[in-house]
Amino acid sequence: MSGWDIRPQGVQGRLKVVGGHAGELEKALTAWLEDLGEAARAAGTAVPGSAASTALHGPVAPGRAPLSRAASGPVAAALGEYVTARQPQLRAMSERIQAAVLGAATAVNEYVEGDLEAAKQAQDAARSVRLDVLRDLRGAK
Repeated sequence: MSGWDIRPQGVQGRLKVVGGHAGELEKALTAWLEDLGEAARAAGTAVPGSAASTALHGPVAPGRAPLSRAASGPVAAALGEYVTARQPQLRAMSERIQAAVLGAATAVNEYVEGDLEAAKQAQDAARSVRLDVLRDLRGAK
């Protein structure tokens, strides 16, 4: 096992810390999206009261809400565009966190089992954010 000097207990401790922070980040992002939605609804519209709802006609299945929907104003539209534009960055952030945690855990497990080639594969997959490869490595065991 030359070139590798890993303390599995230390890695496990760090992964627990990272997992806790990832959970906090998930809660913060969820709250942020909820707050943006509330802000969009509270921003109102640029149309007079009775026109603030768009009535759509057509059959409605029993137990379903009517097809009308509230009109959105320019602020709500801008917030929607902002969130849509940020989705790739948010997804990439999530995937990088998953890859780092999953890659470290898989690499350490392979190291403990003495399979340095699989450990290197896990490390490389984490570096290149290949969640599919990491899941395959974990599933092969």
